[in-house]
Amino acid sequence: MSKYRTNLPQLSGDFFLTDGGLETFLYFQQGIDLPEFAAFPLLETPEGRAEINRYMERHIQIAVEAQWGFVIETPTWRANRDWGERLGYDRERLAEANRESVRFMAALREKHETPETRIVISGNIGPRGDGYSPTNLMTPEEAATYHRNQIDAFVEAGADLVTTLTMTHVGEAAGITLAAQAAGIPVVISFTTETDGNIPTGQSLGDAIEEVDALTDGGPAYYMVNCAHPTHFEDALRTDASWIKRLRGIRANASTKSHEELDNSTALDEGNPIELGAQYRAMRERMPHLTILGGCCGTDHRHVEQICSACKLAA
Repeated sequence: MSKYRTNLPQLSGDFFLTDGGLETFLYFQQGIDLPEFAAFPLLETPEGRAEINRYMERHIQIAVEAQWGFVIETPTWRANRDWGERLGYDRERLAEANRESVRFMAALREKHETPETRIVISGNIGPRGDGYSPTNLMTPEEAATYHRNQIDAFVEAGADLVTTLTMTHVGEAAGITLAAQAAGIPVVISFTTETDGNIPTGQSLGDAIEEVDALTDGGPAYYMVNCAHPTHFEDALRTDASWIKRLRGIRANASTKSHEELDNSTALDEGNPIELGAQYRAMRERMPHLTILGGCCGTDHRHVEQICSACKLAA
């Protein structure tokens, strides 16, 4: 049963951490084969479950020591219909994988949650297509229908909210929001940006946020940016426009490389964790409403620890 669905604690303004780049960590640093870059099948084996458990516990411990909250994301970024079919999952097996991911995170919450570190379970939704390229533009209606099964599985298993990461275009973001509204669960929309600070369709981040809000009557609980380096999008955040207050979270990449460069990389670019922490602190100093902080591609517990330390000092 959901614990925080009707009262998300991260909306209070308290600090919350998330994890880093799960898939890049498992693939590049742990040497684990991830067909289609999907982590959710690991929950089907004891060895895979142990890897996910170790990864999440290292991040949770950082939050516990800092006495910050933690948004724990299910490893289901690839667990939608198209990617599931490529991996040999039919509709019911895929739904069960999504439900089991929530149950797995609930067990971690039961083990590690404290009064100071509230752990919020988020069902993680990825894009239907390539997270770097908007090759399959969807209307809001198409996206709502497409993503509803995954959202329903999260609701049935007791997730507190759903978070869609690496959104490339407004239609899919708005459709996921509409589906979540219909299912009765809060939703967070996280766009990715190119090196110019615009989302992959070329639309500005601010315009994308405003358009999703207009299409969904302000549906998302809040917005985030992920899968881009701070140097790519920080100038887009230098604004007094009203949309900026809708942005509450950052999950940046470790690398300054573009999406195209990362796609063609055969080695992991881990960046500089200390420098990344300082960049988060600088954004926080300008925008104190940024309180949900974590990492994306190339980051791991070291980066998240530096982000936490740097922002805690500046708080």
